[in-house]
Amino acid sequence: MKRLLDPLVLPAMLLALWLLLNDSLSIGQIALGLLLAAILAVALAASRLRPLRASPRHPLIALKLIGQVSWDIAKSNIAVARIILQGKKSDATPGFIKIPLRIRDPHGLAALACIVTYTPGTVWAEYSDKDGILTLHVLDLKDEQAWLDTIQLRYESPLLEIFE
Repeated sequence: MKRLLDPLVLPAMLLALWLLLNDSLSIGQIALGLLLAAILAVALAASRLRPLRASPRHPLIALKLIGQVSWDIAKSNIAVARIILQGKKSDATPGFIKIPLRIRDPHGLAALACIVTYTPGTVWAEYSDKDGILTLHVLDLKDEQAWLDTIQLRYESPLLEIFE
């Protein structure tokens, strides 16, 4: 019986708190409180279905990575804008680059995919789970080594420390 009641305790408390904060027992407030409580109950039940949970460590490294990514996004916005405004005069050389990755944690890979996707001028094209090879499309691929260093050293290394 306790197993049946445990998932209902938090939503019931949320409903009670909702009604207390609104200082009303009207049908509308009860219905809205029940709706919010049901949404919370479903969210909690769904979280138990997640097979692998993230266990990030080193929050200071994560903050430093967020700052680095923010700076890189700002610089990339300027570079992409310059390429677009200059048109054919920009001499941009788009291309694909294959980057070997050491990170295997799915949460770390998802974070890396977000970083690459958020950065203008780059697109995560493919990832081979078997080989650990990331295929990246870059708007201006003049220096492949610079891109390898950026992905492997600037992004992957901190993600390894955070997730693995």
